[in-house]
Formats: sequence, C-alpha cells, structure tokens
Amino acid sequence: MTDTHSHPVLLFDGVCNLCNGFVQFVIKRDSKARFRFAALQSNSAQALLEQAGYANREDLDTVVLIENGKIYTHSDVALRVTGKLGGLWPLFSIFWVLPKFIRDAIYNWVARNRYRWFGKREACMIPTPELRERFID
Repeated sequence: MTDTHSHPVLLFDGVCNLCNGFVQFVIKRDSKARFRFAALQSNSAQALLEQAGYANREDLDTVVLIENGKIYTHSDVALRVTGKLGGLWPLFSIFWVLPKFIRDAIYNWVARNRYRWFGKREACMIPTPELRERFID
C-alpha cells in the first residue's frame, strides 16, 4: 500500500478508454513523478478508499484523487491534477471560479457517455515495466 501523504493517488476506471487516456496524459506531463495510480477495480484502490473513509465505494462513476488523506472527486480531480502538472496546464485553475455544481454537471455528462464516445476495454491496462513503480496493485 502506498502512503497517500507522500504521493497523491489517482484512482481511475481501468476499463474506460477516456480514463486510461487521462492517466497517460498525467504520466506524460508529471515530470516530477508525483502521482501514483490504481484502477478502481483493484483491491488496492478499494482498500485506499476504505482507509480514507469513502463510504460510496460501490457507486463510483468518477476518477478519485486521494491526497494528504483527503478524497477529491469529479471536476475537482481534473483541476487539482492539472494544477500540479508542468507547462501551461496550471492555467486550467481558472475554472475554479465556476461553481462546483456547474463543473460537476459537465463532468457527469461526459462520465455518463464515456463508454459510448471513447469505448471500453475488456481488462484494465497493464503498465509498462518503466511505469510499474507508479502503479499500485
């Protein structure tokens, strides 16, 4: 198990092509290798959620960020993650000015349609040997 105080952990739908694309996007731009990753379907992700006190572990239609013992979901994840990436990605912080209900409504619309628009895998992605240390489980 990883220490979520040392490294933020991004939990994602391992069979979702959009979610896997987001993980690849983060890996490519996370030059300091801050983030760790786990598929929501994994036992490790479920244990991390339980450890962090997340009650709705069975009803997850979102990526989850566990950082410093706190849980973030929906649009908060995208904004917190891009704020820690290199380049111009922290400029996305401008979207914090939008009320959460608006940001999350857009997020939820994409989440509801993600399999139809981006497809679904038969199994969770397997990280390359070079990336293996950044994945939990």
